[in-house]
Amino acid sequence: MVFKLLLITAFSNFFLISSAYAYIDPGTISIIFQAIVGAIVAGGVALKMYWHKFKTFFSKKKKDNSDQELDK
Repeated sequence: MVFKLLLITAFSNFFLISSAYAYIDPGTISIIFQAIVGAIVAGGVALKMYWHKFKTFFSKKKKDNSDQELDK
């Protein structure tokens, strides 16, 4: 019963929305730019922190003959 009421309310709000006549003020553009730059920098820092694990995961090391003799 409650779910049906919420569903009807959501659909009625969606279809009865009028124009908002809103604008994006100049500060919004700088916030979006800061978010993009921050995400790029955070990705770079995370990659730098885990670079060794990343490098060893994608590289295959061959064992030397001395390593193989020790394993026997």
